[in-house]
Amino acid sequence: MVGRSGLRVSRLGLGTLTWGRDTDEHEAADQMEAFVDAGGTLVDTAASYGDGAAEELLGSLVGTVVPRNEIVLCTKGGVSRRDGVLRLDTSRRAMLADLDASLRRLRTDHVDLWLVRAWSDAVPLEETLSAMAAAVHAGKARYVGLSNYTGWQSAWAASTAANGSGAAAGGLPLVAHEIEYSLVHRTPEHDVVPAAHALGLGLLAWSPLGRGVLTGKYRHGTPSDSRAASPHLSGFVGAYLDPRSRRIVDAAVTAAEGLGCSPIEVALAWLRDRPGVSSVLLGARTAAQLRAALLSEDVDLPAEIGNVLDEVSAMD
Repeated sequence: MVGRSGLRVSRLGLGTLTWGRDTDEHEAADQMEAFVDAGGTLVDTAASYGDGAAEELLGSLVGTVVPRNEIVLCTKGGVSRRDGVLRLDTSRRAMLADLDASLRRLRTDHVDLWLVRAWSDAVPLEETLSAMAAAVHAGKARYVGLSNYTGWQSAWAASTAANGSGAAAGGLPLVAHEIEYSLVHRTPEHDVVPAAHALGLGLLAWSPLGRGVLTGKYRHGTPSDSRAASPHLSGFVGAYLDPRSRRIVDAAVTAAEGLGCSPIEVALAWLRDRPGVSSVLLGARTAAQLRAALLSEDVDLPAEIGNVLDEVSAMD
């Protein structure tokens, strides 16, 4: 279940950040088939991924590779790319326009979960929530939630949505919060995780492999086919190529050797079992990478190994 809602999702979700850009239609179709065959249901995308290309590609697979009613579609609005620049606009006008465009690209009349991509100081919270309420009332979104909010922003949004009136979207339950969370990025545990628990929001964890660092592939350099070598994502990955992350990766590798699995499986199993996590979003570039990550469902981390990983990755 996602939080305290009735929405059921698979413990591992399929992320589509690279689709339509670094992942072509053939790899995407292979990923979808592998994911569904493994029992996966939650597929996550966003209006801004590849300037809409990810949603276009996903939409071409829904109804062909997989029936629409067998997956839980999640997309996000409020952020778009114009002239090569990401722009944040969570106004009612922009949010509802984003959703309509997403539905066209996804070739569906509704999404199962719609999230506001990020907090905005420029738009009243009540206005953003009113757009989300309108989407639910119109049947275009079954559930709604947040993405990349801080703890206090989450609390304010959930309280306003539940108790507001009129334009403030009174009575609108928020059910999910999508955040970056991994062994190398445990910052959400300071405030977001406890806030989500108190508010009944299920956590959807993006970049669960620390932007690829927890695969262990960067221990001895930067592979030419890796995200760190990509002109789109090199800066994104570089943030975790530091001494602390190397220590954590080394610990995951050691644990994997002892368990007879991969560090990928260790890192995903650790996160999958964290309190409040409803689903871990796998953002693989290729189908082979996705299949390797899906094996983590068969891994049960012994408490001793979990404790060691907790200790080595503990925040200052």
